[in-house]
Amino acid sequence: MFDALSDRLQAALGDVRSRGKLTEDDVNKAMRQVRLALLEADVNFKVVKQFTATVKERALGQDVLESLNPGQQVVKIVSEELTQLMGGAGRDLALAKPGPTVILMAGLQGSGKTTACGKLARHLREEHGMDVAVAACDVYRPAAVDQLIKVGAQAGAHVYEQGTGRDPVDIAEWALDRAKHDRRDALIVDTSGRLHVDEELMEELAEIKKRTRPHDVLLVVDAMTGQDAVNVAEQFAEVANFDGVILSKLDGDARGGAALSVKAVTGKPILYASTGEKLGDFERFHPDRMAQRILGMGDVMTLVEKAERQMDERQAQDLERKIRKEQFTLDDFLEQMKQVRRMGPIGNLLRMMPGVGQQLGNLNVDEKELDRLEAIILSMTPAERANPKIIDGSRRRRIARGSGTNVQAVSQLVKQFAQMKKLMKQVAGGKMPSLQQLTGGR
Repeated sequence: MFDALSDRLQAALGDVRSRGKLTEDDVNKAMRQVRLALLEADVNFKVVKQFTATVKERALGQDVLESLNPGQQVVKIVSEELTQLMGGAGRDLALAKPGPTVILMAGLQGSGKTTACGKLARHLREEHGMDVAVAACDVYRPAAVDQLIKVGAQAGAHVYEQGTGRDPVDIAEWALDRAKHDRRDALIVDTSGRLHVDEELMEELAEIKKRTRPHDVLLVVDAMTGQDAVNVAEQFAEVANFDGVILSKLDGDARGGAALSVKAVTGKPILYASTGEKLGDFERFHPDRMAQRILGMGDVMTLVEKAERQMDERQAQDLERKIRKEQFTLDDFLEQMKQVRRMGPIGNLLRMMPGVGQQLGNLNVDEKELDRLEAIILSMTPAERANPKIIDGSRRRRIARGSGTNVQAVSQLVKQFAQMKKLMKQVAGGKMPSLQQLTGGR
């Protein structure tokens, strides 16, 4: 995400970052490049103007120009102002105790609202241990109720629906009564969308809000529509007092205009971001972490949180013991590969490592290659997975046939596994491998 913007901003600040001394002309030149980068990213013009003016004023301060490393100070200022631009400190939902916490979801058709309901339900269930219900109040869009039933089941949420024959306001009120009766922790209300913001949509939304008295009203906007998403959010803000934004399809947004503009234009923070097609591709939006990603500083906190969700402390200790004692097998490798893949696309994870994102360039990690590796390993006997050194020519031919690959692929896996064990031993000993080692010399 934001690849184009990230590349342009890092290029704009690259010269400044490396200088031991800065002049006003240096700062002005960098700000012109930053301004162009933001405008090309479809960031609101007024937002760009205010942002660059603030950064320039701070960058030309005596504390910066006379510091030992003024270039790094300017980069730090840009990171801080990007963080403020996107909302400053991240905010979570207002969770009610006792429940149910009522969350009203709004948005236009095609924004990804119904899918966002399922993703939010899963997030609340897994991150907060909540018993979640979703109410199907989008009665106008064909198959919207069926879609919510499907994503709700996948998310492990209870779906309250009465088909499409009743008034959505009545359905919302009925769903709230049922959520109270069933003692659910949260109720997510999926409201009707329209092709554009209109009076009928707003009246219906206002009436559902009056009947259900939600703790949070969230607006779902499609990040890929850039400035149009910001315009929609601004229109909603003028007539409906929503509390925060969910950015859908953020993984497909190469520019970043919506993420960088919506808070400044509407005054409402981005609370969550949808970062992929799977229900688990959904995370809290942290402005400071996003600013660091954009500037190529990585996002270690998110990476750690993703890892912690996939591995408990006992598993981590067991893995460390095996690595230190050189008992790490292909079975262990397969299990770790599965856990890492559950964290998201490998390329995205690498870009969260400080300093790695920029070096990756156009490197793409082929997820299908990981499927082939899994097939090869599963075609081995337990003895071969425990000790790949015993895999001779005849064994390699058998494994190749069983996995639908070839002998060269099997040989390459065995070789790469031996190299990986060496790298893991280095890491266990406190030595960080180079990017070239991590990416196999590519």
